[in-house]
Amino acid sequence: MAQALPVILIIAAYLIGSIPFSFLVVKVVAGADIRTHGSRNVGATNVARNFGKAPGIVALLLDIAKGYASVALSRWIVNRPDWPYAADAAHSTPLYSMSLWIALAALIAVLAHMYPVWLRFHGGKGVATAAGAFLALNPIAIAAGMIVFLIVILVTRFVSLASILSAASIPVFLRFLVHAPFWTIIISTAVAVAIILKHHSNIARLAQGSERRIGERNKQ
Repeated sequence: MAQALPVILIIAAYLIGSIPFSFLVVKVVAGADIRTHGSRNVGATNVARNFGKAPGIVALLLDIAKGYASVALSRWIVNRPDWPYAADAAHSTPLYSMSLWIALAALIAVLAHMYPVWLRFHGGKGVATAAGAFLALNPIAIAAGMIVFLIVILVTRFVSLASILSAASIPVFLRFLVHAPFWTIIISTAVAVAIILKHHSNIARLAQGSERRIGERNKQ
């Protein structure tokens, strides 16, 4: 059983992260498929823009919760007495780093949100799920990241730009503000890169001046 715990951690993080809450909320509230509305993104922002603030907030909170749960569960697993890669002086390889496994669960949960098996690997952009995961990893870093998010929102009213810049700021805060473990910084950087890559269409629209701001109608 002990040797199976790393596999269980990975599978659990994926299954939790892949729950398509935005899709499910819209199905329950409106009987519709979020993938055919607005930006077609399976995310809370698209839910709020097309089905109202309340469903959007519910989807947002659930996506945050699943990111948090994935990391919290992984922390519980690696702290079990039968965890096979318990750190000790005789082992210095990455496998024996608890921070590696805990942060890995965050990355897996975000990727699962982006590529959920339940929706044929067509998911969202991972911002809310990453926020929940980072909240579980380090509340101070995510609080600083949220300040970046809010400042960008207030100045530009671009949710996409705020998401990109706040995601990019988290590894910086982990490194220089809270001095997080090495693997936490490395894997949080991978999460940020994944989020930025998922926003490629938003980046293109920002460059073209056609990206939608908060409060604006869809641009044709």
